[in-house]
Amino acid sequence: MASDKFALLGCVVLLVTSTGCPGSATGGVAVRPDGSPGPQACPEKAREAMNYLRMFVGEAAWAQLDANQTRARPITLYDGNIESVLEENIGLLEAPARLYGRVWTGGPQVVIRYYAAQPVKGGAPVPICAVARLGFGQLRKHPESKPGTAILDSPRAGAYIVDEFR
Repeated sequence: MASDKFALLGCVVLLVTSTGCPGSATGGVAVRPDGSPGPQACPEKAREAMNYLRMFVGEAAWAQLDANQTRARPITLYDGNIESVLEENIGLLEAPARLYGRVWTGGPQVVIRYYAAQPVKGGAPVPICAVARLGFGQLRKHPESKPGTAILDSPRAGAYIVDEFR
């Protein structure tokens, strides 16, 4: 039984490191002069996984931006990795799946890119390409935000499926 768990863990590690999940997909993103991230291709493995899960470009669902600050107002986000909580299903990915990505706070508004989703019923993380969006400039950070942080009024935003990061 222990050897089965070890084999399963080995397969999960291999899948995560080879499919463009958070550790590998975010490396090498060019940063624009204002501190926001530049364009980035969506890995082919993520495009395949999203197609299989019927997660098509433009589809969206509400997500709590930070799993550690659900429903808090305001919230503070930090540059680096983030874990969000999906509030609604997207395609075959059921809520409350976890979304794993990266936050950039250097520009005038926060940029959040998601690279992986953890299905609620278990299994390995699935590579995806999604972004957090909220209309009317609501991902714009408060002026009193310190470098490397962003204070936002809303703890939630739409998680939108994309085919590349722009």
